[in-house]
Amino acid sequence: MTPERRAAPVPVPPTATYRLQLQPAFPFRAAAAAVPYLASLGVSHLHLSPVLEAVPGSPHGYDVVDPTRVRAELGGEEGLRELARTAREHGLGLVVDIVPNHMAMAPRHNRALWEVLREGPGSPYARWFDIDWEAQGGQVLLPVLGGPVGAELAHLRVDGDVLRYHDHVFPLREGTADLPLPRLLDAQWYRPAWWRLARTELNYRRFFSISELIGVRVEDPEVFEATHGTILRLLHEGVVDGLRVDHPDGLADPDGYLERLHGASGGRWTVVEKILADGERLPDSWPVAGTTGYDALRRVDGLFTDPAGAGELLGHYRRFAAPQTDRGGDWAATVRRAAYGVLGHELAAETERLTRVASRVCATSADPALRDRAPWALRTALEELLVRLEVYRPYASGDPAAVVTEEAAEEARQAFVVPQEAGAVDVVRGLVLGGEGPSGAEFRARFAQTSSALRAKSVEDTAFYRYVPLLSANEVGGDPGDPGVSPAGFHAYCARVQRDWPATGTVVSTHDTKRSADVRAALAVLTECPQRWADVLEQAMRTQQDTTDDATDGASDAMADGQLAWAAWQTVFGLGPAAPERVQEALLKHVREAGLYTSWTEQEPPYEKAVAAFVAAGPCGAPGERVAALRAALEPYVRANVLGTALVHLTMPGVPDLYQGTESEYRALVDPDNRRPVRFPPADPGVKNAVTAAALRLRRRRPDAFGERATYEPLPAEGAAAEHCLAFARSGRVVTAVTRLSLRLAETGGWRETRLTLPPGQWVDVLAEEREPARAFTGHARVADLFERLPVALLERAD
Repeated sequence: MTPERRAAPVPVPPTATYRLQLQPAFPFRAAAAAVPYLASLGVSHLHLSPVLEAVPGSPHGYDVVDPTRVRAELGGEEGLRELARTAREHGLGLVVDIVPNHMAMAPRHNRALWEVLREGPGSPYARWFDIDWEAQGGQVLLPVLGGPVGAELAHLRVDGDVLRYHDHVFPLREGTADLPLPRLLDAQWYRPAWWRLARTELNYRRFFSISELIGVRVEDPEVFEATHGTILRLLHEGVVDGLRVDHPDGLADPDGYLERLHGASGGRWTVVEKILADGERLPDSWPVAGTTGYDALRRVDGLFTDPAGAGELLGHYRRFAAPQTDRGGDWAATVRRAAYGVLGHELAAETERLTRVASRVCATSADPALRDRAPWALRTALEELLVRLEVYRPYASGDPAAVVTEEAAEEARQAFVVPQEAGAVDVVRGLVLGGEGPSGAEFRARFAQTSSALRAKSVEDTAFYRYVPLLSANEVGGDPGDPGVSPAGFHAYCARVQRDWPATGTVVSTHDTKRSADVRAALAVLTECPQRWADVLEQAMRTQQDTTDDATDGASDAMADGQLAWAAWQTVFGLGPAAPERVQEALLKHVREAGLYTSWTEQEPPYEKAVAAFVAAGPCGAPGERVAALRAALEPYVRANVLGTALVHLTMPGVPDLYQGTESEYRALVDPDNRRPVRFPPADPGVKNAVTAAALRLRRRRPDAFGERATYEPLPAEGAAAEHCLAFARSGRVVTAVTRLSLRLAETGGWRETRLTLPPGQWVDVLAEEREPARAFTGHARVADLFERLPVALLERAD
């Protein structure tokens, strides 16, 4: 940690937060009703999804339409204040998710956007939105029509001073209402267009490839003040205590934004949704507490993944599914091909805009070396460099040369036949590294914004659905090509966190995870029995083949898609007993995201019907009983992973954030499955709930043992099974010990005389049941005794 960061005023951070997904069906009033239970659980703060005015009916709130008002559907500002009062009565504070990068492209509800569409670039709100007015003849492209405009004219009608198209309503430019329809459309500051044109013609920045979300220019101080005034007022009035910043990578200047936010908030506890690649560090200069915790998620998951078994599982997957190398067979090659595809398809408009900016900088440069660069050459250079980025984006506060490397540039030059034309690579790299001063600033910002969108779309939303040997590794922030994490690697990570970012957030399940932690914990067991999994899968597929040979519903056609089949069977193994429609919905999303045979924008109904038939007849049918039987046989080892993941998360360095419902067993797939309502308190709490509550209450009781001045000490076990015990001490007062790779442990003879040397003092088992006599340990404790009742142990030093 740098001296500058240490000197920054940072209020006392939470000890633990609990994420609530607010929506019209779960408003502030419902959250207030859950407060007594959540306070008894042991968290210190409620973590609320976005609370500002959003599109009516929005189930998530990230589609903000008015940042100056608290969302009426949730109860409005008074409802939020009442929730805050109830929370404080029970000793809880509030942390709120904010969305600085984008707003909803919904003119009917977004007053600021309505004014821009009515008045054009002369509107006082025009500076709010990231619109390229030089493109599209000075009109904002609105990709809302179901077909080409000529085919949709009959559905466009003038109604007073507005233009209507089905449920869409747009303002009319003053003095144009009486014009004939074709001329009226040409006279507007916007252009209603076929939705398919968004891919190549869009002229406003959006969130990834979601045209319904328009980029906001919070780098402008006036826009920052206008869009953050309400949240900052709630902070200063004590209604809200901390912030989670959604997607700062999308901003033109994350460094400057976070500095401004830090100053305006008075240094409140703030974490940022930043996905860090392996080996990437959060910029030290950022005045934040840390990330929202996906970097922690990867390390925790990796602890319970057998790297050797993952490699063997990969071999079985390749034999079973026979994927092409760059379409799911090899991780790095799959990511690279996906990136090329995204740049040429979903992000084609962004690539074109970036090319225009680069061309303009080169054409106006005083440096002759930048002149005479053809747009196609600049575009090629941009694409070749972008697909080779291994992080989400370069930062002004970092070292761009370490991100856009010379090695990447050398590879990029190979895309050119004529060596002189390959000089475009050096031109583009030079601009990224800071060439052309202020005139290159826009290019650098847009390059960074495009790179973050590309990384998210090509990795999280494409490659994760193509490369599927181990689904638990395909998680935000994860590295499917190297899913295991050694105890030594985990300890080193925790030591860095405690030293540099002790109040950072940590998570294992969120509203954005592809699978909840408990589902991933079950899937990780497959790395301990890859051959057993392959055998059961072969039997299940043979059973399904026997029942579908004479079928005419297309199920046998989908069975030929080995990657889908492998992913489908893993899905039902990880999820366990569940309603078939949940599996169906997740698998339909899976194949559309993969984009190999169908996609969101180019759907193939026959293939999708075959997928549904396959899932119904196999994983959700009688053949699925074989996988269910394997899951039941492995349940003790799944349980060890579930409890181990939970306890490590709750006691490692950082501030743990619990996603709603995950204090108890929680099996969920990708959204919207993971946003289903939960019950407070849970109907059947179970062992995981008891472990979670014990750990949270201990954190609340001994905050200094876990806080910013705490210490982290690895505790190595000794003996034949030492590698299966992961243990650490916090500030000499608390010891966490968990079982890892428990199936391998059982197969090799169990704990035997493996021992764990505890720090000085007498240690009491915090997880003991109320009716049990107190269990105490000292010195060289037998691991078998520590784990006599549970595969995890949480010890507190008796003072």
